[in-house]
Amino acid sequence: MIKVRQISSKRDKKKFFKFLIDLYKGNPYAAPNLYMDEFAEFDPAINDAFRFCECKMFLAYKDGKIAGRIAGIWHKGVNEKFGYKQLRFTRFDVIDDFEVTKALFAELYKWAKEIGMEEIIGPMSFSDLNEEGMLIEGFDRPSMYIELYNHPYYIEHMQKLGAYKVVDWNCYRIPVPEKHDERLERLSEKIMARNGYKLLDVAYLYKHDRKTLNKYIMQCLDVLDEAFEDLYGVSPLSEKQKKREMDSINMVIVPEFAGLVLKDDKIIAYGFMMPSMTKVLQKGRGHIIPRALFTYINAMSHVEVADMMSIGVAKDQANQGAVAIIMNNCLKGLIKHGVKYLETGPELETNHEVQNLWKNYNPELVKRHRCWGLKVNND
Repeated sequence: MIKVRQISSKRDKKKFFKFLIDLYKGNPYAAPNLYMDEFAEFDPAINDAFRFCECKMFLAYKDGKIAGRIAGIWHKGVNEKFGYKQLRFTRFDVIDDFEVTKALFAELYKWAKEIGMEEIIGPMSFSDLNEEGMLIEGFDRPSMYIELYNHPYYIEHMQKLGAYKVVDWNCYRIPVPEKHDERLERLSEKIMARNGYKLLDVAYLYKHDRKTLNKYIMQCLDVLDEAFEDLYGVSPLSEKQKKREMDSINMVIVPEFAGLVLKDDKIIAYGFMMPSMTKVLQKGRGHIIPRALFTYINAMSHVEVADMMSIGVAKDQANQGAVAIIMNNCLKGLIKHGVKYLETGPELETNHEVQNLWKNYNPELVKRHRCWGLKVNND
């Protein structure tokens, strides 16, 4: 017998978050979320997105045991921006039982009809900074910190629901060259001289002046807001959301993996890469301290695989070559640290501008994520 109930208490939220960790226990590819991140994400006092979002969380029980979970997000900000009537779903995880999936989505259909929505889409969270898209290819590849992992049977469940593709995101694996490209170095220098660009000395500020570094990181997030505003599902970030993201960057920043480009002492382009946190998250099972502390220290100091967090350019500086400066600087850092591979985060399949960044580095398409859509019958 399957029962679904809406939850809101801290105790039930912990069960909600723990279900993912238990479901993928022992899986060598899944990277579980941290409890502190998840509690913060679903706390209106912390996550400023609740100013323009409403959220409902559900747990499904089968024969008295938790068998699935899902959350719905009514993102009024994005709906208003694009003229959508969409309800998002996120944190969908389930045992291999379609009846459980059907019972979970029935709750979202009910809510969607109550508020006049015409479509349910997802997995999509509160903002583009969160994980999005259900894995549909690459189940034998380790999951990045900023992406979702799920069992292959999720696809069958979605198809049985009548879901259709809305958009896909691609992930690439790029071998880091053993030697630095001197041509890229010369090109970078020419671009800086021509446009009056400068590279921020992240390593110096990281060691001597974190307050100033944080000021520039916040400027990077302003650029992110501007650069990605027209992409699917993106909504503007509040200052509170940007500060949360800044704190996340500070947890994983390696100065040599960052390229921040200035013009007139203002950030006009940025790129952040980070050490892979997959093993840390697997070891920690929801916590870094104390269980995964040494794994975290090792991951930060001995980097074999780096993850691309984000790269963006202010619109008025687009196509001026700032990306080449970022790539040149970050590649030098990756080579210096002996990194073997760079993994990109999910990139919209239609974002050819970003994909062109990697075309000279033998990129391999290794994972694909999908945003599904479901029509809501309001009859």
